[in-house]
Amino acid sequence: MIRDVATLAARAVLGLGFASHGAQKAFGWFEGPGPEAASGMMESLGFKPGIRFARLSAFTEIGSGLAIALGLGGPVGPASLLAVMLVAQVTVHAKNGFFAQKGGVELGVLYAVAAAGLAFSGPGRLSLDAALGLDEKLNDERAVALVLAGGALGGWLALGQRER
Repeated sequence: MIRDVATLAARAVLGLGFASHGAQKAFGWFEGPGPEAASGMMESLGFKPGIRFARLSAFTEIGSGLAIALGLGGPVGPASLLAVMLVAQVTVHAKNGFFAQKGGVELGVLYAVAAAGLAFSGPGRLSLDAALGLDEKLNDERAVALVLAGGALGGWLALGQRER
């Protein structure tokens, strides 16, 4: 039972933290930039039209974060998180090195590794997947690896949409 509570806590912190990050972009909540500034940032990164990519990013962050927090959909939430983090790390943070205080990839790497770890360990008994009887069906290691690879591929495909 302690392992399930720990998994629930990890899912809640990671998932709600990531969903909150999306809500900053989508709604301006939690002292976030809101949709207009997020759109401008996307445009500056070469993602045009910026509003479309800002919405896509924000709502992917919200949806994947909530899926992780709730333990719903097996590896789909973590894979979506991986896609968004890959894009953010390549376009914004990689040039700044590793550490977060210099705007580096540290936080994004932590999000991505935690999401992958939760995808492979499964959501635990205190999850919607378990309550719905889906946890066994969605926790096959090969399937999880394939879904996570799909998330990484999605991120790379999004990067291909940038205008230079």
